Amino acid sequence: MIGAVPESPLAPESAPESESAPESESAPESESGTPRPALLAVSDLHVGFARNRELVAELWPRTSRDWLIVAGDVGEFAADIEWALGLLSERFARVIWVPGNHELWTHRRETLPLRGVDRYQYLIELCRRLGVSTPEDPYPVWDGDGGPVTIVPMFLLYDYTFLPDGVTSRQEALERAHAAGIVATDETILHPDPFPSRQAWCQDRLARTLARLADLPAGVKTVLVNHYPLVREPTRVLRYPVYAPWCGTVHTADWPTRFNAAAVVYGHLHIPRTIWHEGVRHEEVSLGYPREWTRRSAPPVIPRQILPDPAER
Repeated sequence: MIGAVPESPLAPESAPESESAPESESAPESESGTPRPALLAVSDLHVGFARNRELVAELWPRTSRDWLIVAGDVGEFAADIEWALGLLSERFARVIWVPGNHELWTHRRETLPLRGVDRYQYLIELCRRLGVSTPEDPYPVWDGDGGPVTIVPMFLLYDYTFLPDGVTSRQEALERAHAAGIVATDETILHPDPFPSRQAWCQDRLARTLARLADLPAGVKTVLVNHYPLVREPTRVLRYPVYAPWCGTVHTADWPTRFNAAAVVYGHLHIPRTIWHEGVRHEEVSLGYPREWTRRSAPPVIPRQILPDPAER
């Protein structure tokens, strides 16, 4: 998610104690004690790191009917993305993917020289070959415990409207970020082609997604999935608040309540935790970089359970 800085500007030393990730999550059980199928989620696998790749290689479902949401930042290179999603699609009953910023990079070492929308479309076709659901496909419906719930994978990007406190414009926000030396690598290798800017691409994605959401039947429950948080609140604990402009858009702030979300699933911040906002559960499901998760007192909990709600056991 970040550029050439020695530490992540995202995750603080630890999440607030009341909102920390659980030490472990066990599979839900039926009255007979047998595991029940679950909707699970993970993000920010960053399989270019050997230790992360090892964790992904050991990632198995708890039952043969478990679904897995992968909320972006699998890796930077098409070959790594194909390896990880291919492996997971062979193991889980269904895999649902949304892109993060890393998948959209055109890295100088990438053998696939596609940019912007062309790269995104290539990844969509790759997922379809693997049987993985994407933001461009019909929304799948989870009928297991906690359902029926429509899973809404979204690709929205960001538009620099998550401004740090005291900042009133995108220009001022970027100036502060440059002065602090905390600038997203996106600025140089996440190309918006054919759009003139990432903001313009974001606005197009918002319009397309909103049109599809508006077509959902009235009253249907959803799980909204996006790489970036849909509301500003999760970014309040960033180690470097100047990074917030690369973390979402204010234009999705009412979507969780407006579209009847049972939960919102996101990643990007590398701060795995649960928060509640306006009565809606928001789950950050990220793994993050080895230098982050190896410093924590407990091993990473991946994947995290979304449905049935772990609090309702």
